Amino acid sequence: MTDGSNEQGVRRAVASDVGAVKAVTDAAYHPYIARIGVVPQPMEADHAANVAAGRVFVTGGPGESVTGLVVVEAYEDHLYLDSIAVHPDARGKGVGRRLLEFVEAHARELGLPEVRLFTNAMMWENRKIYPKYGYEVVERRVDGPYDRVHYRKRLV
Repeated sequence: MTDGSNEQGVRRAVASDVGAVKAVTDAAYHPYIARIGVVPQPMEADHAANVAAGRVFVTGGPGESVTGLVVVEAYEDHLYLDSIAVHPDARGKGVGRRLLEFVEAHARELGLPEVRLFTNAMMWENRKIYPKYGYEVVERRVDGPYDRVHYRKRLV
């Protein structure tokens, strides 16, 4: 997989995608600012650096509109799902499911036995979704201003 493209319609982001990565991330996470009382970390990420490092994968082909994305980082024993974002206009269309399927396939391709992630405890929508896809709660921990629920999914 040279560019990360696959049957889920997900590909590795390129420099020209940085603006769309920021726009989708901001649109997806902005509604949570009032609820959690701080700006969600994905909104403050260095999107250009993440894209340059090959950590960002987006939906759609080159030149197509980006409706969703994931930011991942491979470690020795797991793939860390740093961020997943779906534009509000694309919710309910299977974009998030395709992105989660991609993350698991990518972890397997890298020979990694599990995917790990966390979400803010106040993002209760996420806390309902992840268990439906086989993620189990590992712990709940406060990190600075963030109350986080950590998950993992072991890949068999």
